[in-house]
Amino acid sequence: MESMLNKLKSTVTKVTADVTSAVMGNPVTREFDVGRHIASGGNGLAWKIFNGTKKSTKQEVAVFVFDKKLIDKYQKFEKDQIIDSLKRGVQQLTRLRHPRLLTVQHPLEESRDCLAFCTEPVCASLANVLGSWDNLPSPLPSDIKEYKLYDVETKYGLLQVSEGLSFLHSSVKMVHGNITPENIILNKSGAWKIMGFDFCIQSTNPSEQEPKFPCKEWDPNLPSLCLPNPEYLAPEYILSVSCETASDMYSLGAVMYAVFNKGKPIFEVNKQDIYKSFSRQLDQLSRLSSGTLQSIPEEVREHVKLLLNVAPAVRPDADQMTKIPFFDDVGAMTLQYFDSLFQRDNLQKSQFFKGLPKVLPKLPKRVIIQRILPCLTSEFVNPDMVPFVLPNVLLIAEECTKEEYIKLILPDLGPVFKQQEPIQILLIFLQKMDLLLTKTPPDEIKNSVLPMVYRALEAPSIQIQELCLNIIPTFANLIDYPSMKNSLIPRIKNACLQTSSLAVRVNSLVCLGKILEYLDKWFVLDDILPFLQQIPSKEPAVLMGILGIYKCTFTHKKLGITKEQLAGKVLPHLIPLSIENNLNLNQFNSFICVIKDMLNRLEAEHKTKLEQLHVMQEQQKSLDIANQMSVSEEARSSSTGNQIDKVFNNGTDLLTSGSDSKENEISSIQRKASLTLEEKQKLAKEQEQAQKLKSQQPLKPQTTTVTPPVKQTKDLTDTLIDNMSSLSSRPINQAQVASSNSFSSVPSMGVGMGFSSPIDNTKRNMTNGLNTNMGFQTAGFTMGAGLATQNFFSGPSAGATKMNIVPPANMPNYSPMNAASAISPLTQQNRPPDMSALDNLFGPQKPKVSMKQLAQQKSSQWVNQFVPPPGSPNTSNTALGPQMNMIGQSGFGIQGNPFFSPQNFAQPADTMTNSSSASNDLKDLFG
Repeated sequence: MESMLNKLKSTVTKVTADVTSAVMGNPVTREFDVGRHIASGGNGLAWKIFNGTKKSTKQEVAVFVFDKKLIDKYQKFEKDQIIDSLKRGVQQLTRLRHPRLLTVQHPLEESRDCLAFCTEPVCASLANVLGSWDNLPSPLPSDIKEYKLYDVETKYGLLQVSEGLSFLHSSVKMVHGNITPENIILNKSGAWKIMGFDFCIQSTNPSEQEPKFPCKEWDPNLPSLCLPNPEYLAPEYILSVSCETASDMYSLGAVMYAVFNKGKPIFEVNKQDIYKSFSRQLDQLSRLSSGTLQSIPEEVREHVKLLLNVAPAVRPDADQMTKIPFFDDVGAMTLQYFDSLFQRDNLQKSQFFKGLPKVLPKLPKRVIIQRILPCLTSEFVNPDMVPFVLPNVLLIAEECTKEEYIKLILPDLGPVFKQQEPIQILLIFLQKMDLLLTKTPPDEIKNSVLPMVYRALEAPSIQIQELCLNIIPTFANLIDYPSMKNSLIPRIKNACLQTSSLAVRVNSLVCLGKILEYLDKWFVLDDILPFLQQIPSKEPAVLMGILGIYKCTFTHKKLGITKEQLAGKVLPHLIPLSIENNLNLNQFNSFICVIKDMLNRLEAEHKTKLEQLHVMQEQQKSLDIANQMSVSEEARSSSTGNQIDKVFNNGTDLLTSGSDSKENEISSIQRKASLTLEEKQKLAKEQEQAQKLKSQQPLKPQTTTVTPPVKQTKDLTDTLIDNMSSLSSRPINQAQVASSNSFSSVPSMGVGMGFSSPIDNTKRNMTNGLNTNMGFQTAGFTMGAGLATQNFFSGPSAGATKMNIVPPANMPNYSPMNAASAISPLTQQNRPPDMSALDNLFGPQKPKVSMKQLAQQKSSQWVNQFVPPPGSPNTSNTALGPQMNMIGQSGFGIQGNPFFSPQNFAQPADTMTNSSSASNDLKDLFG
């Protein structure tokens, strides 16, 4: 099977090549180029039809070729008969000229291998369209295989054949003799044309009323190409050897039957016994019923039955057939009018083109493109007709694909784009601008379409400018941005500034307002808004247009106006315009509303900016203070450390310098008093956060062996215990106060730390006291509630006396204020201390004094309160005064002393067991 297909394929290819080579030897090829094999036609579909072009003019043609190899099986005299018959038909067709007859472009040429002639461009024969595919190329062309006749084509095609027969019968006095689907050719536009005059019969008395047509007897011995197709032949040809014009009308009826029955004839004829077949056919025709014609449309069924009548006199003639109601179809009449368009004047054409848009939607797309579009575009050469033709062409373009538009319509529109007269052409294009921009390629838009819009904006006609400005926003989204920015916008601005028409100026502003959304923000701010200040007129409509652009820019999400533009340019322009005398109340309210919105946004944005700047400045100020304090603390930490070493190594040296230390601490407190409470709290929080984030190995206490003090060195712990013992064992007087200055000279270290007789234990306890936050509090110190009062004031015990003050978890914070109020009655009465006062001081009923309450008084007042001036009664009458002075200075000297800064100490991991109360104390102190 595969070998057979390959053999058939090779045979077809060989035949096609042979035909092409045969044509190459024909004289027709001197003037015409032969192209693709597209169809077949003529008697027996013997003619192959090729595409072709004329070499000199590139005009498209169809080349009909008869290959003599098709008749190689015949004898020479039979070949000559066939060739003579074919020649006669072509020569007769060449002599006749009518729109319903196939137009011959080049007469018949004969060569050794073929016959050839050229006609108008052809699509196919009616037989090909109805399914007869003899003598066609393989594979079958898709345009023929998929070709479908629409009702309007069928109606108008049959009408055209009727008109052609009317011409032959009435004007030429000729009987065609072989009206069949093979001899009806569909040209490129879809029009039905008659050919195949091989068996035509000329009247013997053309001048008389009743012409006579001689008829030859049917000769079955002749080759089939020398005989007409009997299936479409009238019975009288065979049975009575006569013919007349009505014989062609029978053939027309048979063709109409075949058209509505998929190409099948009404009767099949046995060519071997043709007389018997026609006798049977005659009997059937005499009893022809409507059921046999069921496939024919009802409105023409009776006319077909009359055409197929046995009696020629009953058959309608060609002229009568052209007037039947079946052909009174809007589509068919429209196509008929196009075919006779060249006969009409401009007035008739204009009236027809005006009504055409109502008809076009009723016609099939292929019919419109094939038949109507070429007729319309041919009218573009007539400028007066362009305004009437152009709307129909653009209406067709809407139904075309982009490829069809570019191929079939755009080439003809190119010259029309450049026409400036009549002015209606420009108006029509502007109204269909969205169509043009959608389907026209970008290069052609820049070269042809947009220049037309620019010309409209610069046109002297105010109406054209107005229309253009109204239409531009409808297609602005289709214009590329560079063309919009560099060409369109400048022309709109010029139209607004240079025109003397108020309508053009207002429409320019409205147009700009509508296309703002297609522009970028900075182009609007830098180009459009400054342009508004250049508009000279102050008419209300113009002012409202200006306001509209401002408002659109101001409220648009993508655009927006910066506060600098609002303050510097927009509001100074809008506010004077708002009080123009020409504005009415509503217009003034519109101005004020927009101005208020702008002011509100200006206020909100600038206030937000200032608030952010203020916060940033405060943060920077806090950082600067922290940096300064850190540097100061680092600078003084070494000296403080040296002092501490001196405390533990040589206590008497430090006691002698106690008065100088107090003065330095007081001056430091006064310098730091310039910080506000909020700043101090913020600084404390930052320090606490730094302490938490700081990763550091825990401090490990080290045991240090200290040599025993020399005789002249006085132990600090022994001195402290002796003083406290003497305080509890004898009355207090002024002489004792003066002699106890050595205790008041102790630098501000806080009383909350634990003291032990051995010096190495003293350092260890002090380290633990610092890390557990026992006594180093800014506002005061903490003492254990469980401490026995008599132990605090009693003398030292034998041996190594140790005094530890451990803060319990439930002990409230102690403040210098509470200490002063509790101890001052004892000092005023000049008697031994009352133990109940201390119980009241550390009892749970005393409220805790917060950091904020302490900060309400100036640091200098705190210092003055706890450091009485020289010679004051409190100093002279109490023995506890120096001690309380020391306590008060400890409370406030800690804050200014870098030694007591929390970040200078790391908390060891082994001291976290009792950290709950210590954490609470730190919270109260540092934030």
